Amino acid sequence: MGKFSDNRLKLSTFKLNALLDITLAINDNVSTSELIRRYEKMLTDDLDIGKVIVLKFSDKWECLLNSGFGTRFFEKVDMVRDLLPFEEISFITSEPQHFPELVDIVIPVSHKDKAIAFVLIGDIEEEGEGVSPIIKHLRFIQTLSNIITVAIENKRLFQETLRQEALKREMELASKMQTMLIPEKEKLPSNDHIRIRAFYHPHFEVGGDYYDVIQLSKDEVGFCIADVSGKGISAAILMSNFQANVRALFTADKNLTETLHKLNKSVMNSAKGEKFITLFIARYHYGTRELKYVNAGHNPPLLYEPGSKKLTPLSSGCVGMGMLDELPFVNEAQVPMEEPAKLFCYTDGLVEVIQDSGVEFGTENLEKELKNDRALEDNILTIIEKQKILEGSASIFDDISIIGAQFPGAQGFN
Repeated sequence: MGKFSDNRLKLSTFKLNALLDITLAINDNVSTSELIRRYEKMLTDDLDIGKVIVLKFSDKWECLLNSGFGTRFFEKVDMVRDLLPFEEISFITSEPQHFPELVDIVIPVSHKDKAIAFVLIGDIEEEGEGVSPIIKHLRFIQTLSNIITVAIENKRLFQETLRQEALKREMELASKMQTMLIPEKEKLPSNDHIRIRAFYHPHFEVGGDYYDVIQLSKDEVGFCIADVSGKGISAAILMSNFQANVRALFTADKNLTETLHKLNKSVMNSAKGEKFITLFIARYHYGTRELKYVNAGHNPPLLYEPGSKKLTPLSSGCVGMGMLDELPFVNEAQVPMEEPAKLFCYTDGLVEVIQDSGVEFGTENLEKELKNDRALEDNILTIIEKQKILEGSASIFDDISIIGAQFPGAQGFN
């Protein structure tokens, strides 16, 4: 009886010390590989387990430990068929099994009533009348495995959180840098010849929309609006690169056709045909009161003349930048601004907003809001309000950008 008590005390002491060792290791934030090493030593050296494999689930099933089984054991196991049915510690030596090698015991490991791992034991030693000494350790192995797998998963989640935080900071920085590329509202031209107004609202932290205003000379101003296909970081990077090229190529000494050919080549070099950019680009001369433009596959801007109540979509141009290696044609158009007029340019995120009625906002609503004598700035503010853009409407699923120009009559602005 004394020897039995001594053995029992010795075994209990070992288990307590083992749990303490693993807990201290976890608190000391030792590496995952070191945790696995200590765990394997306890099972194979201290508990004399011949073969053990631990399969863990996080985003997908993976082999956490394989000691004694074949190197391709995990690849041949169907997790749903072979393991998920086991909800309790099970002996399966006498049952038909699909495992590529003989498994004697399956120990499920659960966390919050969900299976997060399975411990498979094979090659157990028997003594006496076929009873293995490993039986008295099964609950301990299950507890130990639970502590180890939860700790490893927590480490993974912590690292993922750090990675997400780092990515978030990078996105915030990218957003600030991209915002710096957008002209400040206070610096948009507003003089006796033209008044330009704009609005920018990225759907995510970084966007694929872009607009710009460039003073080409003292008598001429250029402006554009663009939208890159796709979303995310790659779209934002491409658009930032495009902005730099517009700034370099859109100059007073080059006509729009020449500029478009060079921009197309730059987008092809950057995007390799995987993305494209729609663009509306225009230049307005104060002296001749003439607007020249090219629409490269973009949503046609709307030109409204209150005097004649005439509304004209500006669609003349060419295909989008980066769609073809070479532009087959570029139709550069000219519009004389003899009467007061307002030009409204936008990206497709504005008209793809789904209203409460389930119907897209659409160009008809834009036309309705423009066809009046009010200032363009008032029209833009009304559209933003009706779309609930600044209220975080769930119906918005793309970037929204607007740039517009108001032109005076021969007598100037009223």
